[in-house]
Amino acid sequence: MKFTHLVYLSPLLLAACVSNITPVATGGSKADGIVNMSYEYGMFAKPKVDLAATQEHATQRCIAWGYHKAEPFDGIENNCLEHNGYGMCTYTRVNIRYQCEN
Repeated sequence: MKFTHLVYLSPLLLAACVSNITPVATGGSKADGIVNMSYEYGMFAKPKVDLAATQEHATQRCIAWGYHKAEPFDGIENNCLEHNGYGMCTYTRVNIRYQCEN
């Protein structure tokens, strides 16, 4: 394969690493009014998170519990689920927590 062919393929290879993600509810506490929204991705992925949809899903969970809305806590939590032989994280879970409010 000639070098010019690689130039044309490069955007396709990079695009394969970008993915649109909407986190899903993975836990929380009705009594405490806390909803955990999470997503996972691999080492070479570049997730593009739909925060508006995430907010809507968290709000719907809060409404089902008898609250009126959901507000995100400051910050997000990253947890490495798998490491390779060099100690690099190869699979990550991201948690975004929301507080249900009236």
